Amino acid sequence: MDKKLYLIKEGEISLKGGNRALFEKKLRNNIKHKIKPYASTIERQKGRIFAYIDSQCPDSVIEKALSTTFGITGFAKAFVTNKNIEDILKTAREALNVCNFSQRGTFRVHVVREDKSFPFSSKELAIKLAELVHESFPLLTVDLDNANNTLYLEVRKEAYIYTSDQKGPGGLPSGTSGLGMLLLSGGIDSPVAGALMAKRGMKLDCIYFHAYPYTSDMALEKVKTLASLISPYLQGTRLHIVSFTKGQEYIRDHGNEEEATLMFRASMVRISEQIALESDAKTLVTGEALSQVASQTLDAMAFTDSMTDMLILRPLVGMDKDEIVRLAKGYGTYETSILPYEDSCVVFAPKHPITRPNKSVVKEHFDSLKLDELISQAVKEREIIEYDANGNLI
Repeated sequence: MDKKLYLIKEGEISLKGGNRALFEKKLRNNIKHKIKPYASTIERQKGRIFAYIDSQCPDSVIEKALSTTFGITGFAKAFVTNKNIEDILKTAREALNVCNFSQRGTFRVHVVREDKSFPFSSKELAIKLAELVHESFPLLTVDLDNANNTLYLEVRKEAYIYTSDQKGPGGLPSGTSGLGMLLLSGGIDSPVAGALMAKRGMKLDCIYFHAYPYTSDMALEKVKTLASLISPYLQGTRLHIVSFTKGQEYIRDHGNEEEATLMFRASMVRISEQIALESDAKTLVTGEALSQVASQTLDAMAFTDSMTDMLILRPLVGMDKDEIVRLAKGYGTYETSILPYEDSCVVFAPKHPITRPNKSVVKEHFDSLKLDELISQAVKEREIIEYDANGNLI
């Protein structure tokens, strides 16, 4: 069976010590999982992974898979040949014939000579390849620092040649840092928070709180779409859809209005904690950013934390909105997040929310509402849907 070759560059993984093999194995498995049902063979050499993939697999499928797999800093479709100068120049010429070099502008040649026994130095190889580029693209000039075209040669176990180096998402392979539960809303922040924790190797499932009929089916579909969009970065995910309308109505009718958002948040944490424990998750993840809204002040966050013994991670806590929006656009979630379908927290938000709650006092008010039965019912009656590593509904 014919195979395509993709050269994949590792990043932070290469800095790991004795457990590096575990990270590398997870990355290889994540890549294979993404490109099923196409067969693949994945090998590793120092600082590189070489993926030989069934030629029937479209390049677009491979490139989408690699560009959404954490642990990869760059990748390229490559040519492989024997380690002799004649074959290297012949293969380089073939690569140039099908590459996307611009006819005008600048170029450079980048040589990695991992095999130091190879008889030509990196400089000698670069000169020979530069001459070859000039033959094919006579209008290009050399620029070693800011070239808009690059021809790469890596001399390793064999010689590898490529002309386009696409950027990967970096980070650590999803699944190497345990399982967390992402409180996913329909806003801009929480999908980004999930992606950032996945970038640190965390596997994540998602929890969404639906308040039908106060929130529409369109709001739910919006969150399902967001889950599918971040699922490739999470290496697949499960979305727990929790109906907590009765609980929110009870809080609205029996609690203090200015504390309503805090009571909702506390209930959501308690529900999420129960679901997390059922799933053996170790932490909750939220999209909170310090002082962005009333429920995200230091005092409000301290109260939220007091609702659980579980660690709550807030990867966006020190970011401003412009930074978060930029990341959302990069992860492809922004346009969906800004669709005008409100989630349950917005619908039940009080006009004048408390911003500096006394933790012990508000906790006493929460306990007095006696929400345990409603919380247990919401956990029991939740709906679970699952997405694969390519964002498809299973």
